[in-house]
Amino acid sequence: MKVAIFGTGNVGIHMNNLLTGAGYETMLCGRRTADENRHTFAEGASGAEAILIALPYTVAVDIMKSIAPLTAGKLVIDCTNPLNPDWSPLVPGENRSAGEVLAGLLPDARLVKAFNTVFADVMVPERQLRSGLKITAFVAGDDTEARQKVITLASDIGFEPLDTGALFTARYLEAMAHLNIHIAVAGGGGTHAAFIYHKNQ
Repeated sequence: MKVAIFGTGNVGIHMNNLLTGAGYETMLCGRRTADENRHTFAEGASGAEAILIALPYTVAVDIMKSIAPLTAGKLVIDCTNPLNPDWSPLVPGENRSAGEVLAGLLPDARLVKAFNTVFADVMVPERQLRSGLKITAFVAGDDTEARQKVITLASDIGFEPLDTGALFTARYLEAMAHLNIHIAVAGGGGTHAAFIYHKNQ
């Protein structure tokens, strides 16, 4: 599966490295195209089977509006969190998550929320394993087949996927991310922490 990665910041670059390391073909996409190895968002949406959104949420909203017709039937993986410039929580609307807002902008795509609870700093192989346990990648989406594809992808790139069900659970996942950021930034905990959902057998 070819994945277009929207965003060339830390999340985008680290996810690109994990995906290519697992044998996936990728297209790095951004606004600037001076680098011949990078593509426009339109090129990525047209040329890949899946899109991974690794952009700031407010930027993603504008980009999704512009490329929505190109996403019909495609898997879209939303890694965003709704944040203000100071990293404080941004509320997209009453009883709505950023994932649900983006899904509304892409009505013909198959959007799945994933990786938003994982800091970019731990999206590297040497930090994925914690005391013998893999970092949890929570996965939410209304399309069961699309959700399963992301579960497989998450496992392929070194995470322990956990299916949280329908897309409305993205509201909880984004709240978890807000807590993670608060602990890391306001609490001084740093961005090397990660969620491990450990089920006793």
